[in-house]
Amino acid sequence: MMYINSDYVVIKALEDGVNVIGLTRGADTRFHHSEKLDKGEVLIAQFTEHTSAIKIRGKAHIQTRHGEIESEGKK
Repeated sequence: MMYINSDYVVIKALEDGVNVIGLTRGADTRFHHSEKLDKGEVLIAQFTEHTSAIKIRGKAHIQTRHGEIESEGKK
């Protein structure tokens, strides 16, 4: 199934070991997919009927149609 009108998120790792975790939708929110990015790597993720949220752990630059933000790394 194609998700032509679904939102995309662009995530660029600003440090090694950035974790990107997809969360399911429904009554029980669960992790369903994860990726680990090293500095400079880019991931383009899409919200779908299965993915309702994306959690990012580590320092990264995130772009959405709503704007841009940087997550903070470990201190």
